Amino acid sequence: MFKMFAEPIQDGPLRARLQSARAGALVVFEGWVRNHNEGFAVEALEYEAFAEMALLEAEKILAEARERWAIEAIVGAHRTGLLQIGEIAVWVGVSAAHRGEAFAACQYAMDEIKRRLPIWKKEHYRDRPAEWVNCQHCATAPAHHTHHHSATDGARV
Repeated sequence: MFKMFAEPIQDGPLRARLQSARAGALVVFEGWVRNHNEGFAVEALEYEAFAEMALLEAEKILAEARERWAIEAIVGAHRTGLLQIGEIAVWVGVSAAHRGEAFAACQYAMDEIKRRLPIWKKEHYRDRPAEWVNCQHCATAPAHHTHHHSATDGARV
């Protein structure tokens, strides 16, 4: 199960979907909004998404993880809208009988979510104009956006 949220992510219901009597491990990744990026003070992040496509692709990613590793359950979520410092931007949880599979599946899912989902991030800075960053999907980005690439176009939350 993968969900998109316009409001703050509440991890309790997501974690509940991972519980299994067969699981001996739970791995959770939370991507938080931090107050800096590449030397600039960040005040907030703003995410926009092509939600229908993002949900379909995310479900494919979770299915791939289930096929590759012996896991009990995998759940993910991503925020949209304006997020403040400390808020959860992305959440992935995996339960499995053993930690190795849970860690591997969680990392795979997170890496693929960052790489494949049509979600765009705008950083709002303290001392400079806001800009769209790490835009790996610019060819499919909403036409009304002007996108700027950083010198290091790596995936970051």
